[in-house]
Amino acid sequence: MKISIETIDVNKEEEILIRCHEVNDRILNCVKNIEKQNADLIGYNGDSIHRLQFADVYYFEAVDNKVFIYCKNKVYESKQKLYELEELCPPKKFFRASKSFILNISKIDFVKPSLSGRFDATLDNGETIVVSRQYVPILKSKLGL
Repeated sequence: MKISIETIDVNKEEEILIRCHEVNDRILNCVKNIEKQNADLIGYNGDSIHRLQFADVYYFEAVDNKVFIYCKNKVYESKQKLYELEELCPPKKFFRASKSFILNISKIDFVKPSLSGRFDATLDNGETIVVSRQYVPILKSKLGL
């Protein structure tokens, strides 16, 4: 497979063109990964609407049929369901930590075992999130433990 990159004028719109013999699962996965990289989040804070980047998100939490996006210093509400956000999240950076949490792995400062096979994940902002025991193996795998 040949990969070409062409630099264009800043006034032109950037685009990605894929030339292939057939559209197969490999091509579709590439497209899906590219789309995830360019995806933005919309967060609501009072009357204002904010465009957020996945890299700025510490975690998502579902509470009372509402979903919240937690960043370093602010909390936003999302109109999307938790499972919809999970599908949009870059899979190498985020994982489901419990029924109501999706956690950004790159924001974890340290983890330690807790009661009943659970883990406590302490984030670099000092918050601690409980990782349910059914999701502990996924966390261990993603951290290389």
